[in-house]
Amino acid sequence: MAHELAGKKAPKEILENIDALLEAYYTNKPDVKEQTQKVSFGTSGHRGSSIKSSFNENHILAITQALCEYRKEAGITGVMHIGIDTHVLSTPAQITALQVFLANEVSCKIAVNKEYTPTPVLSFTILESNKNSKILNDGVVITPSHNPPSDGGFKYNMPNGGPADTDVTSLIENRANEILLNELKEVKTISKDEIFTSKFLELYDFITPYVKALDTIIDMDSIKEANIKIGVDPLGGSGLEVYKKIKDIYKIELDIVNEKIDPTFSFMSCDHDGKIRMDCSSPYAMSSLIALAEKYDIAFANDPDFDRHGIVTKSVGLMNPNHYLSVVIWYLFSSRNWKEDIAIGKTLVSSSMIDKVVNSLEKKLYEVPVGFKWFVEGLYEGTLAFGGEESAGASFLRKDGSVWSTDKDGIILNLLAAEMTSKLKKDPGKIYKEFEEKFGKSYYRRVDAPASFEQKVKLKNLSVEDITSKTLANEKIENIYTKASGNNASIGGLKVTTKNGWFAARPSGTEDIYKIYAESFIDEKHLELLIKEAQDLVSKSIE
Repeated sequence: MAHELAGKKAPKEILENIDALLEAYYTNKPDVKEQTQKVSFGTSGHRGSSIKSSFNENHILAITQALCEYRKEAGITGVMHIGIDTHVLSTPAQITALQVFLANEVSCKIAVNKEYTPTPVLSFTILESNKNSKILNDGVVITPSHNPPSDGGFKYNMPNGGPADTDVTSLIENRANEILLNELKEVKTISKDEIFTSKFLELYDFITPYVKALDTIIDMDSIKEANIKIGVDPLGGSGLEVYKKIKDIYKIELDIVNEKIDPTFSFMSCDHDGKIRMDCSSPYAMSSLIALAEKYDIAFANDPDFDRHGIVTKSVGLMNPNHYLSVVIWYLFSSRNWKEDIAIGKTLVSSSMIDKVVNSLEKKLYEVPVGFKWFVEGLYEGTLAFGGEESAGASFLRKDGSVWSTDKDGIILNLLAAEMTSKLKKDPGKIYKEFEEKFGKSYYRRVDAPASFEQKVKLKNLSVEDITSKTLANEKIENIYTKASGNNASIGGLKVTTKNGWFAARPSGTEDIYKIYAESFIDEKHLELLIKEAQDLVSKSIE
């Protein structure tokens, strides 16, 4: 059940104390012997809170030194591009990282005029910088994505532009924790006063080249010619200046409904649990923009680092991310002349509506575990036209089939909604309704269930043989997976499918819960039964 504050403007009493967060960043010293205070790279880098001693100056000192050592061993000697979002801990973390990078004589580029840099803009920049370079360049995005204002995050992007894989992040993580245990003795630093006089630092305009190149991936002319009304809410995130530049360069009818940058995110509507969370796929967090739906032909928003998209239409309001991804795949293959044998990537917990659309297009589906990192190589090499995950993150190739970004790009996903609305004269919500008429209606949900650390370990290591049941929700079980069908990588849990439904279960990396994703193509009652039996089945397996 939703919290009483869900969808309502955040009251003053729940806003974060910014001064306390900043003070804790510098004064709290993590105890590396405490599991919750160690450096831990999940699917999107190291994340935590300064108050809880899980994201502090010492973490960033250790991670950055470990990253310098990794780059040296890997032969990466080019520019380290560093971007930040609008979370309050991002700026001090950037300063700390620069103190270490510059002391290690790593050439760094940061944004001019103290601007913020969206994740996709950084990915694009890394790829562009490596096109004609004899040395490899890479980058760091300092962001906890859509997480609450109290959180910080630090993510490493490889020379291929995408988030580092676990073989790299585990090396950095382990070395960083060693450095913390050794009381930071191996960390090289310069003083804060020396940062902006360092010969290894360059201030750079990340935004303009990205925006100027948008017409190589989106039909910006069709959007301008259609003169549709577009509403955009940056949700106080890092891409506000990107949208201003888009409006300036392409002269489209784009109305930025909220230009506030506020580290408390006081303008937000509360999420389902009453917390401030900049989740552009949440109808509660997005209630302000949803209320404006009738005013615009298409409207959209992004999370603070702009790797996620939120699409608001006149026909259905806020689109479910799974629904929109299905439409995107269909539209891209209806409007782009890509090579015939190119594949479409999805995470295994994304809707099976995507499978149905891909089958209708007679294309190859590439299903992978949760995490955008699994799409990086395919997008980079051009064997994947599209990679998308259930949490409103995706990217795709340019019109000529070449790589654009290898990290999630909420900006191009939003602009594509404007392109299809302009060219088809109907919004993506109407297109999805047509899918329901053709393929059936999807009933999809994610729920959380409590689990101890030991139980999460068991779930992560389940085998197919551990599941003895022959039926699920009154249907015969057709397949049980502990590895993804596309790349044979471990799910870190399991997926069970029947003719008209499926569920997947995965342990949370940060909380004492496991997540169940389920989908029915019958009805809501069948979905409820799927979830109940899934919980029973998983509980028995991890007792």
